[in-house]
Amino acid sequence: MTADVRPVTRLTASLRICAVLTSIAFAVSAQAAEFSARDISRLLFQTAPGSHPALDGKNLRRLDLSNLDFKKASLSKTDFFGADLSGADLSSTNLSGAILDRVTLVGARLDGANLDSASMMRPSPFSTLNPILREAPSFKAASLKGARFFGTFAGSDFSGADLTDSICAPTSKSGFIEHIWRTDFTSANLSHATLTRADMTRAQMSFAELKGAVMRNVILRGADLSGADLTDADLTGADLTDADLTDADVTGADFAGAKFGGVKGLNTVKGLALAHNSEKMIR
Repeated sequence: MTADVRPVTRLTASLRICAVLTSIAFAVSAQAAEFSARDISRLLFQTAPGSHPALDGKNLRRLDLSNLDFKKASLSKTDFFGADLSGADLSSTNLSGAILDRVTLVGARLDGANLDSASMMRPSPFSTLNPILREAPSFKAASLKGARFFGTFAGSDFSGADLTDSICAPTSKSGFIEHIWRTDFTSANLSHATLTRADMTRAQMSFAELKGAVMRNVILRGADLSGADLTDADLTGADLTDADLTDADVTGADFAGAKFGGVKGLNTVKGLALAHNSEKMIR
């Protein structure tokens, strides 16, 4: 009786293993890109002048799409997870709702792109762990309304960009995600950008250019604004609790720290008394 059962048991076990392997293979294939990098390159190359390719909702995960000109393509809700977009020209493309998590953005151009409600978590904007500012991606005049992004954007150009309701705050309770624990805008250009209601908790904004930025009700709790230039910015209703305002001065005099000359709405700023080194601002 036992001798008769064993072959059946072994067969059943083998069938179960095959089923598991098949399901794993199916899951992997389901995540694979719908096109090859060559397919995308050919499509873009063959697009007639003045026409805009449509790749909305496509799976382009982990493809090498570096140095491609996307010709103002429609890429709404397209999944670029882990793709290499180094040197790519994504200017004026529609990337609303797109997934750009873990993408490589060395030298990429996203000027004027629509990134509303997009996700851009922990991209790789530089070829080394230490920022090389000339490699920083550009988001000049881009729309990032409601976008969720987190990572290093040191030296990036966000001038004239719209970051209304965007979130770049840490995602974990402790604020630590591996070696990155705050979104880094060091020396970034955010002049005349709109940051209305943006959650920039703990953001590193030292020496950032924020001249004329609209920062109404922006959340800058625990942010580092040392050396930043906020001349003529609108801080109406902003939350600066625990922010670092080293040597800040409302007159805009040439101090080593942040510049707040001509700032609007300073009397409505929340948490100013709890900000670090804010004595000159509240004298």
